[in-house]
Amino acid sequence: MFAIVDCNSCYASCEQIFRPELRGKPVVVLSNNDGFIVARSKEAKLLGLEDLQPFFKVEHILKQNNVAIFSSNYPLYGDISHRVMTTLKAFSPEVEVYSIDEMFLDLSGMQEPLKQIGSTIKKTVWQNVRMPVGVGIGPTKTLAKLAQHASKKIPQTEGVCVLDQPHKWEWLQRRLPVNKVWGIGNRFARRLNDLGIETVWEFTQASPKQLRGLFNVNVERTLRELQGEPCIALEEQPPPKKQIYVTRSFGEKTSSLDALTEHISRYASAACEKLRKQKAQVRVITVFLQTGHHEKDYYSNRVVLSPPYPTNDSRLIIQLAKQGIGQIFRPHYRYARCGIGLIDLWDGKHYQGDLFEPGQSVKADKAMTVIDSINRRYGRDSLVLASEGLNGKWSMRQEHLSPAYTTSWKDLPIIECK
Repeated sequence: MFAIVDCNSCYASCEQIFRPELRGKPVVVLSNNDGFIVARSKEAKLLGLEDLQPFFKVEHILKQNNVAIFSSNYPLYGDISHRVMTTLKAFSPEVEVYSIDEMFLDLSGMQEPLKQIGSTIKKTVWQNVRMPVGVGIGPTKTLAKLAQHASKKIPQTEGVCVLDQPHKWEWLQRRLPVNKVWGIGNRFARRLNDLGIETVWEFTQASPKQLRGLFNVNVERTLRELQGEPCIALEEQPPPKKQIYVTRSFGEKTSSLDALTEHISRYASAACEKLRKQKAQVRVITVFLQTGHHEKDYYSNRVVLSPPYPTNDSRLIIQLAKQGIGQIFRPHYRYARCGIGLIDLWDGKHYQGDLFEPGQSVKADKAMTVIDSINRRYGRDSLVLASEGLNGKWSMRQEHLSPAYTTSWKDLPIIECK
């Protein structure tokens, strides 16, 4: 049996942990540069607020309804996620961190009733972290995801849904549209609708071989999983990324090449940090630049560059990124966004140099190790390259940012006892 534990409105719930007076009240969290709504508490959803709505279009509605507004606080959310995942690991030796707010657990061999296990998980996460979660349990990962959906939508489940018998998952499958299935997106759902398949139950009655021929093997696996046949195993070690992108919209539009150079240097450094974390090197990078979509003179361009050898050296990649931004920069435009993509990754362990180009030097490896270790120990950006800038011009607009309660000494909550 598999369980999946999902944090309810994760970002909004993180903001409520240290602001208990906001529990039970509408809360929204905004995207980078306070552009869009990316998270809503249950109470905010009841006001009719949709996901990814532009903030400026609904700001008056938020103020009229006393909705608490927060800018994205990723250090806080990452730390709370780590605490939730650490708590969950105590319930099973085999787990898969599926996303920042979801984890699969293998419950095989558990002696307690499944409903009781799910309730204990839910209560423990609340007691330890003050994070509300939903728990779905089933004999396959896909059925567990279906149960997790029901745990949030059906009040009678009290946040824990167990689909351990065919008649239970059949009851749910007959009532859910096929686009609610894990792995079936809207595009696949529309194609299934064209075949007369509207509900999850109708999907399970289709021929696996026929669906494999019309779609792919993953759709066939999903169908078999919905029938109770395990086909998707836990991924205890997440696979390395095939590409790494770091892109941002600017807090303020700019026409300055110097400012753009700082931006792209900053993003290249962040991309390299992720690259080294998975012990990989890059052979091809792309750099892009664009104005705002609504600008009268819209401009967008990108360039592809290759280092002389596979590398994860921030200095070399930043040098190429600056070269790329210089090639596609055009004066007199007001730029709103730029970014870098590491698009051809190579496992650093398997690289073999040649006689004429031996590859990245040992000194470069040691230098990057020093940078990463210092930033891990003393906090991100404790040590940066000068090209990234020292005045914070690359900072995002975050007018509603909450304190970093758990990752900064100056933001530690203060309790007054009277």
